Amino acid sequence: MTKNFIVTLKKNTPDVEAKKFLDSVHHAGGSIVHEFDIIKGYTIKVPDVLHLNKLKEKHNDVIENVEEDKEVHAN
Repeated sequence: MTKNFIVTLKKNTPDVEAKKFLDSVHHAGGSIVHEFDIIKGYTIKVPDVLHLNKLKEKHNDVIENVEEDKEVHAN
């Protein structure tokens, strides 16, 4: 089962490191759904949480935050 996650990279992440992260997403069988303009962040689709955990371990030095991309409701 695939899930979408929003991944934010640290502001000072060099472009070469961001590219390495994106390459790792593709190698893990995932894809880039959206790239944000204002922040260094992406919505990614990965096959399962195991693949996400491997990405987080490999790129822990540049990842600021990871959260599941899901619908939210205001009360």
